[in-house]
Amino acid sequence: MKKRKFRRFLLWSFLTGAVSVMGFSYYQLKLVIPDRINIIQNQEETVRFSLPLSATLQSESEEVVLGNGSNIPQDQITLSQSRQFSLYGKSRGSYKLSLELFGLIRFKEIQVDVVTAQYAIPCGAPVGIYLKSAGVMVIGTGEITGLDGLPSEPAAGILKSGDYIEAINGEPLETKEELAEAVSRLNGNEAILTVRRDEQLMDVSLHPVTCQDGTQKLGVWVRSDTQGIGTMTYLDLNGQFGALGHGISDSDTGQVVQISKGSLFDTEIVGIEKGRVGSPGVMSGVIYYGPGSLLGEIDTNSEVGIFGTAGDKFRQAMNMQPIEIGYRQDVKKGPALIRSGISGEIRDYQIEILKVDYSTSHQNKSLVIQVTDPDLLSLTGGIVQGMSGSPIIQDNKLIGAVTHVFIQDSTKGYGIFIENMLLH
Repeated sequence: MKKRKFRRFLLWSFLTGAVSVMGFSYYQLKLVIPDRINIIQNQEETVRFSLPLSATLQSESEEVVLGNGSNIPQDQITLSQSRQFSLYGKSRGSYKLSLELFGLIRFKEIQVDVVTAQYAIPCGAPVGIYLKSAGVMVIGTGEITGLDGLPSEPAAGILKSGDYIEAINGEPLETKEELAEAVSRLNGNEAILTVRRDEQLMDVSLHPVTCQDGTQKLGVWVRSDTQGIGTMTYLDLNGQFGALGHGISDSDTGQVVQISKGSLFDTEIVGIEKGRVGSPGVMSGVIYYGPGSLLGEIDTNSEVGIFGTAGDKFRQAMNMQPIEIGYRQDVKKGPALIRSGISGEIRDYQIEILKVDYSTSHQNKSLVIQVTDPDLLSLTGGIVQGMSGSPIIQDNKLIGAVTHVFIQDSTKGYGIFIENMLLH
């Protein structure tokens, strides 16, 4: 009886271990194998997947040729562990590679985009950012004390954080001031709000409360703009820019702000607070608003950064040499540079790339970096808030941007592949 129980125990232990190994291997494969690869037309690209087991890679088009070091072009190769292989794209376009485990199990399709070489200026310049939300953004709801002295919360359960109010009684709204003015004219009548929630429009009804001071309120906290300081990542040859490497989120809702428009302005860094354990550092500055300080127009605020068109003033200021764009297969662990103007002049600082996640599972946390430059460590302690967007350069290619700082270690942070920003 005891032997039988012991055998069952061993069997279950074996099965549990086997399932764990399979699950871990599957997870590792998801991390190390990208869903998408960009390669330069008519240029052999070297790629390496750190595979925990053997796999077969097959090209589904004659336009993308595989190589495994034999100098004989192939449409199918066997991959094992960290052995590198090559890709060669004959014509521009999008093509497919299929990956099979053990040559039998179809595991994943990889999109290969064959492109021409791209160039951009790595900027590193601090900029002032102003965003106008697309509608009046709801931050939350709250209680109001009416004429009778009793509290009420007219918007509770009707509006929620992250909603955008586009109109009141058919009257379009752009600012919170316009909403307050429209509510003041209701004279106690019902308000029909046109609200955008998760890209869906709907009409909701609210009854304003007359307060003891005679004003009318809907019991909702709102915001219609936001501003801050960040770092310009790149300026391409057509005058288009990308910055930050992550979206600008509302401080209360935590959601990326949906914008109607935005602008970049001159800024001056006036102070730097170094980071410490549990608290990230920050650079503070003054944003100069006005036509003479305008640097560009923002048209997109997304998970991977803010984007738009630079003005003549900024283009002239960024009179630097463009360098080639490096794609994820070009990025490797080891020395690199970040470019920053945090000291008052734009210069390059030494960093070390500690980890590279080649998958697309973490769009703006694909790199783990550490500041090693003594000058930057002395100035900032590493990475501080406001440095998001600082371009990362390796082997004279623009390969990414700084996105986040480690709260427990300000010398370390995350970075994004530059291709994720370019594909926004």
